[in-house]
Amino acid sequence: MQKLLLTVDKVSTFVGHFFSWLIVGLTLMISWEVFSRYVLDNPHPWAFDVMIMMYGTLFMMAGAYTLSKAGHVRGDVLYGFFEPRTQATIDLILYIVFFLPGVFALTYAGYFYAAESWAVNEHSNVTAEGPPIYPFKTMLPLAGAFLLAQGIVEIIRCVICIRQGEWPSRIQDVEEVDVDKLKEMVHVQDADIAKLDQFVTPQGGTK
Repeated sequence: MQKLLLTVDKVSTFVGHFFSWLIVGLTLMISWEVFSRYVLDNPHPWAFDVMIMMYGTLFMMAGAYTLSKAGHVRGDVLYGFFEPRTQATIDLILYIVFFLPGVFALTYAGYFYAAESWAVNEHSNVTAEGPPIYPFKTMLPLAGAFLLAQGIVEIIRCVICIRQGEWPSRIQDVEEVDVDKLKEMVHVQDADIAKLDQFVTPQGGTK
């Protein structure tokens, strides 16, 4: 079971990493459009639509990745003080009552929404040269499917935690810098840092 859970985590991580490259493309495109508009005096009417679709795709396709890393925002003022079993019980209720119906509706409705767009060869009507938007609308059911799969994995994790009293492991990715661990790696102690402070801190305070 744990192997299956981690496999879904890996798929969500791969999808998140793959679509994260849209940030690079979006940055380059915005930079070029600004240069083209204000330096070359040659704006592209379709650029704004494409930028919106690129950002929307990135936002949607990062959902399963963020869920796999427990990175979504939560009101954890009290949640963090609860025992794992209590946390898992709360999460399980919320997943069943709110998450599953909402994501299933997104995936189901998104499929027909995208299919209709493909059927009519839909293009953006914001500008005269509007780009096709049916590929963008296809991201709705696709993102919903990945999010639904990851959500089911999280529900299974809740059940395991309720039974065993501790959260099962998950795939680790980017982590915040652990200052103490970093000090150990470079063999630096607080006393060494204090000695260096005298070279960057004015003696006797500021005047």
